[in-house]
Amino acid sequence: MGRYVIRRLLQMIPVFFGTTLLIFLMVNVMGDPIAGLCGDRQCDPATAAQLRAEFGLDKPVWQQYLTYMGNVFTGDFGTAFNGQKVTELMGTAFPITIRLTIVAIVFEVVIGISLGVVTGLRRGRPIDTTVLILTLVVIAVPTFVTGLLLQLLLGVKWGVIKPSVSPDPAFDELLVPGLVLASVSLAYVTRLTRTSIAENARADYVRTAVAKGLPRRRVVVRHLLRNSLIPVVTFIGTDIGALMGGAIVTERIFNIHGVGYQLYQGILRQNSQTVVGFVTVLVLVFLAANLIVDLLYAVLDPRIRYA
Repeated sequence: MGRYVIRRLLQMIPVFFGTTLLIFLMVNVMGDPIAGLCGDRQCDPATAAQLRAEFGLDKPVWQQYLTYMGNVFTGDFGTAFNGQKVTELMGTAFPITIRLTIVAIVFEVVIGISLGVVTGLRRGRPIDTTVLILTLVVIAVPTFVTGLLLQLLLGVKWGVIKPSVSPDPAFDELLVPGLVLASVSLAYVTRLTRTSIAENARADYVRTAVAKGLPRRRVVVRHLLRNSLIPVVTFIGTDIGALMGGAIVTERIFNIHGVGYQLYQGILRQNSQTVVGFVTVLVLVFLAANLIVDLLYAVLDPRIRYA
C-alpha cells in the first residue's frame, strides 16, 4: 500500500499545478481588479500604475503565477486589497466552514445511509416509494429556497433558531445551516445507498450468509452494508470539497462568515488574491479527500488490494 500511496501523491502534483493554473487564469480574466478596488470612481493613471506595481499586476500572467506559487510554498498566500493577509482571512473562515461541513457530513452519513438501508431492504414497499418521492423533491428544490424557507419558519415565525448565526458559531448554531447545506447531498446518498443495498441483497455471498443461519443483523451490517458502502463513500469523499466550496448560498442566507462568504466577497470585489488563495486550499482538501476515500476501499472490502 505504501507504494500505491506514493504513486498517488506523485499523481497529485500535476493535478494541483494544473488546477491552480486554471483557477489563476480564470480569476485574471474576470476583469480589472484595480478598477474594482477604486470603486465607482475611476483611478487616475498614476494611482492605478502604483497599485499594479504594488500587487505585482504589472507583470505577465505566467510570471505572476510563478511568483504566487513560490510564495504559496512558503506559506504566503498574498495580501487582500484591504491590506489584510489572506492567511488571516483563512484563519477565521476555514474553522467555521469546517464545523459547518462536519455537521453536513454527519447528516449525510446518519440520515442518508439509514434511510438508504431501510428503503433498500424494503424495495417496492410504501416506505420506499415515500422516501424516493421526498428525496426527489429535495433534489428538485434549490438550496436557497430550502434555506430561506427554514430561516423564515424556524427563525422568524416560530423563533426556534436565530435567523443569523453569531460571528463564531458553535456546532449547535450550525445544525439548521448544516442541514440546508447537506439537503441535496443527503438525498443523493439515500438514493445511492438504497440502490446499492437492493442490488447486493441478491448477491451470492448474501444468500450464502443467510443459508449458514447467520443473524439478519449480522448479515446486513457485516456483509451487505460493507460492500454496499463503496459507492457511497466515494460520493461522500468527493462531496467534502464541494460542500466547503459550495457553501456560498447557505453562508449568505445565515450570515456565516466562512469560506463561501470570503469567496463571494473576493469575487464581488475582484480580489484575485483572496479567491485564488482560498481555492488553492480547497483543491488540496479535495485531493486529500480523494486519497483517503481510495484507501478506505480496502477497509470496506478486503478483496481490494493495492499494487
